[in-house]
Amino acid sequence: MNPKLLKTAIQAALKAGEAIMEIYASDDFGIESKSDNSPLTKADRAAHHVIVNELKGLEIPILSEEGKEIPYEERKDWKQLWIVDPIDGTKEFIKRNGEFTVNIALIENQVPVLGVIYVPVQKKLYFGNPTGAYRVENVTTANSFEVDLSAEKLPVREEERAFTVVASKSHLSPETEEFISSLIAEKGAVETISKGSSLKLCMVAEGLADCYPRFAPTMEWDTAAGQAICMAAGCDVIDWKTKKTMLYNRENLLNNWFLVSSSEFKMQSW
Repeated sequence: MNPKLLKTAIQAALKAGEAIMEIYASDDFGIESKSDNSPLTKADRAAHHVIVNELKGLEIPILSEEGKEIPYEERKDWKQLWIVDPIDGTKEFIKRNGEFTVNIALIENQVPVLGVIYVPVQKKLYFGNPTGAYRVENVTTANSFEVDLSAEKLPVREEERAFTVVASKSHLSPETEEFISSLIAEKGAVETISKGSSLKLCMVAEGLADCYPRFAPTMEWDTAAGQAICMAAGCDVIDWKTKKTMLYNRENLLNNWFLVSSSEFKMQSW
């Protein structure tokens, strides 16, 4: 894979993070409601424009949550595309709890092969590509050239812990609660952690959680970057309907339910 793709995606995410943080520190988020009643802020728009400006020179089509709707007839033959969520976790942004991310993924033949997730408040960067998945602390545009030197390969196994499920902070469905209950019945001690945005996928890639069940609606841009990072870390994102790895650039951009699972949990459960 061309190393320029990863470098450009990282720079785009970091610059978007800077634009987001300028608005995060202000008193005016410019909150509006989209047609599906989900919130939209000035930061979503600003991050979208930054990312598009950074990526457009690579001449790979871009599918962004905040971009214009692209008909399936136009994109169905795309073998390669970027899938972007300028702010994943806009509700968390509005709450000012810090649990929002910038997500950029490269898709090839419907499979995420490169993913970048930046957490602007924490200045934490996650990325994954065919060489593996990595985490970097204290990253800004000023020191982005040091990313390769300070990157920590994932997963990072820590001390013994209870089987851990990470779940949505804002969208915990009854079906997810039932799934967690079944794990408790099977395993006994199960710890549940609530997180916003794509941080849930990052936790599985890091080895801090064993699975992330999502039995509620999400869109392709919510998961593509996180899936690339998880797959690079040896995890998988299973489409609950097909029981296969989740694919992208589908006619319907609404994801089926899915389960993100670590390699250990995957072997026991599939």
